[in-house]
Amino acid sequence: MSYKYSARIGKNCAKAVGIALPISRKQSVMICKFIRNKNVQLAKKQLADVILKKRAVPFTRFNDDMGHKAGMAAGRYPVKACQHILALLESAEANAQFKGFSTADLVVMHVSAQKGPDSWRYGRHIRRQAKRTHVEIVLEEKKTAKKEKAVKKKAEQKETKPAEAVRKEEKPVVKEEKKTEVKPEKPKKEKKSQEKNQVAKEEVKEK
Repeated sequence: MSYKYSARIGKNCAKAVGIALPISRKQSVMICKFIRNKNVQLAKKQLADVILKKRAVPFTRFNDDMGHKAGMAAGRYPVKACQHILALLESAEANAQFKGFSTADLVVMHVSAQKGPDSWRYGRHIRRQAKRTHVEIVLEEKKTAKKEKAVKKKAEQKETKPAEAVRKEEKPVVKEEKKTEVKPEKPKKEKKSQEKNQVAKEEVKEK
C-alpha cells in the first residue's frame, strides 16, 4: 500500500505509518505535539510514563472543562492512544536500525495525526461512529557537532593518504650516483730523481 507522507524524507530518515488506528484524533494531535522534535529515547520514556500515569500530556487544544495537572495547565492521561503511538515509534526506530542509523542520534523530525475513514459501530438501535486516525512518524539521524567533526577528520585523512600514495607512484625519486674520477698518482721517488738528474746536467753544462 502506497502512502504519501506530508513531510520531505531525506536519506538519513526512517519512517513508519499507522493506518486507521482505533484512537482519538484529538488526543493523538496533542500526543504528537508532546513528542515532536525530541530524542527518540526520551520520547519513548515519556510515553511509557504517561501509560503508567506518572506524567500527563499537556492539552493546549480540545481542553474544555479539563482539569489541571501537576506542573501544567490542562492535561490528561490518554493511555490507549499512547500505547499505539509508542508501538509505532518503536517500529520507526527498528526501520532506522535496519538502515544502519545510530539510535542514540535519532530525533522525531515529523509526527502528525490525521482524520481516518468514517466507519460505524453496528447495533440494533442508534449507530455510533468509530474513532479512526492515521498517524505518521519520520525519524532523522542528527549527529552532534563533535561527532560531525570527528567524521570529517577521518574522511579527510582517508582522502589525503591515497592522494599521497598516487603522487609517489607517479613521480618516483631516482638518486643519481656521482661518478668520481680517479687520477693516477705518480710516485714521488721518480719525481725527485728526475729533478736531481736535471740539476746535475745543468751543473755539467756550466763547467
